Amino acid sequence: MHAADDTGRGAVVGQDVAGAEPVVAGTVETDRAELVPEGTKVAAFFDVDNTIIRGASAFHLAVGLYRRGFFRKRDFLVFAVQQARYRLFGEDREQIDEVRSRALEIMRGHSVAEVTAIAEDVYDEVLSLRIYPGTRALLDAHLADGHAVWLVTATPTEIGELIARRLGTSGALGTVAEHRDGFYTGRLVGDLLHGEAKASAVRALAEREGYDLAHCHAYGDSTNDVPILSTVGNPCAINPDRRLRRHAAEVGWPVREFRNRRRNARRGANAASLAGLTWAAAVVVRALRRRVTGS
Repeated sequence: MHAADDTGRGAVVGQDVAGAEPVVAGTVETDRAELVPEGTKVAAFFDVDNTIIRGASAFHLAVGLYRRGFFRKRDFLVFAVQQARYRLFGEDREQIDEVRSRALEIMRGHSVAEVTAIAEDVYDEVLSLRIYPGTRALLDAHLADGHAVWLVTATPTEIGELIARRLGTSGALGTVAEHRDGFYTGRLVGDLLHGEAKASAVRALAEREGYDLAHCHAYGDSTNDVPILSTVGNPCAINPDRRLRRHAAEVGWPVREFRNRRRNARRGANAASLAGLTWAAAVVVRALRRRVTGS
């Protein structure tokens, strides 16, 4: 079973049993994290969705799972609606909890190996093409300066770990789906790594690794990232939602915008259309199902 971190809320790359030391992430493609000096006091913590990768990475994994028959069209329609809402309005705790519960139920009984293999394909086919070049440049600059780089995300730890390996970072903290004997149980280990839970996980990691949080950096796009941004001495809002942008202006945090505004406006209109069409389709599916079942 995957073990939780010191907060009980997240997993560290390569940490499969309680008390195990975190393993430095790296692949044959890039192992730059191995060049980070041992005992470095500075780390940079990056949110993933809409900070490193455009959109919700878990949604793209859901698309890959759907194409391989993991769940029904009705489930996919719901995920599509939530993705459109996320792109338009940012994160919402109730929405996240709803998606989490539905996703956990879908994953129950499937093998970790199978999902991990699909996630690798999804990264190659989709996620690698949706990385913001500006954020990637920031991440690379931290590694070049000898800083540890960690991804901290509410996304399932399998996705966080995969992205960390591919980008050559020090590791990832993410939400842990429980599994026994290599199969998902449909439950979480601890809670969703979100909001204050992210900050708690970072503080625990910093204490274990000896990072000086006053000299560390953090990057996030949502008002839900305020706790982790407030934990370090060098916070920065990347592609911020409206509330985070306002908060950053109030407290004097720098803001980096890596989205193409003109293209983003067009995508926003397309997302709004998609949300409407998908919602209508979902209503039709529900009505047909009720008619068939008589419920």
